[in-house]
Amino acid sequence: MTERTTLSARRVLWPDGRLAPGTVHVVGDRIEAVEPASPDAPDLVIAPGFVDLQVNGIDDIDVAVADGADWDRLDELLLAQGTTTWCPTIVTSPPAARDAAIARVARARAAARTTIVGVHLEGPFLGSRPGAHRAEWFVDPTPDRLAALTDEVRIVTLAPERPGALEAIASLAGRGVLVALGHSGADHDLAVAAVDAGARLVTHGFNAMSGLHHREPGLVGVALADERLCTSLIADGIHVHPTVLAIAVRALGADRCVLVTDAVAWRTDRLAGRGIALVDGAPRLPDGTLAGSALTMDGAIRTLVERAGVELAVALRAASTTPARLLGLDDRGVLRAGARADIAVLDATLHVADVLVAGRAR
Repeated sequence: MTERTTLSARRVLWPDGRLAPGTVHVVGDRIEAVEPASPDAPDLVIAPGFVDLQVNGIDDIDVAVADGADWDRLDELLLAQGTTTWCPTIVTSPPAARDAAIARVARARAAARTTIVGVHLEGPFLGSRPGAHRAEWFVDPTPDRLAALTDEVRIVTLAPERPGALEAIASLAGRGVLVALGHSGADHDLAVAAVDAGARLVTHGFNAMSGLHHREPGLVGVALADERLCTSLIADGIHVHPTVLAIAVRALGADRCVLVTDAVAWRTDRLAGRGIALVDGAPRLPDGTLAGSALTMDGAIRTLVERAGVELAVALRAASTTPARLLGLDDRGVLRAGARADIAVLDATLHVADVLVAGRAR
């Protein structure tokens, strides 16, 4: 017998982007209907399941070496924060280690409760702003290196200043890969050329990139101004100050802002012995360099709303609708009839109360 679920809340994210009382009817793995509800509905928030484009690891599980039961734990940790769809992110590493990690992701996809869309490859085609990446492993995106990437790779973050980068962007975009710009010192004109070539995302805006100056807009300036680009933000209040988050969201608008956690396995000794430790709320290298985050997606939403003054509806769309659209996932990211029933339910304090994955409660 087909399972039926009914969820009601005082604040439901409707397909037109507004928050209003509503009831979501789920039949099997699909949303059957979304209907108005009375204002005295439960004091909850119902949103599409969150879509995280950048997860390097969580707690003590690093996706670069995850295997077997590690993926079950990743499912649990992601669902606890409302994330139902995600991209395991592999940072700059030697080719053999990278390829082995990609193969493990491919094996994990079939059994995962969450949807693993594919790998986000952050490096090795990075540039003059390495951040926590190992710059000695950076290489140019030559045709041979691009040809070696399997279809498991769905997002590639690269720096447009690398030799051959503009041609690589066009090639990757032509293959249906989402190309993101990051870890880059590109000036305004080069950044625009990268967008002209097909880049459509900027990875963790403001961090590890050329900043905004009134005579030198840099990659940040292009990220904020070019309507062809979406920009991801790590909204932990540490990577980007809440005031700057507010400015960024105001410039980007609801359709170009993407929340990512950039979470890492900070509580493990498996991160290549690099001495990452949680300091003042964020994972850092021994020299103080930020090395990803300990953020959850519902935590990112709270930061935007409570510390940056962003409207809740905008924050929810940045965590679900916009990243789903960027990945071409038409069956999720919006609460409408026929959509996959990936649903996050938040309580009045914006913490996750419940999650449905394809209509099944976690």
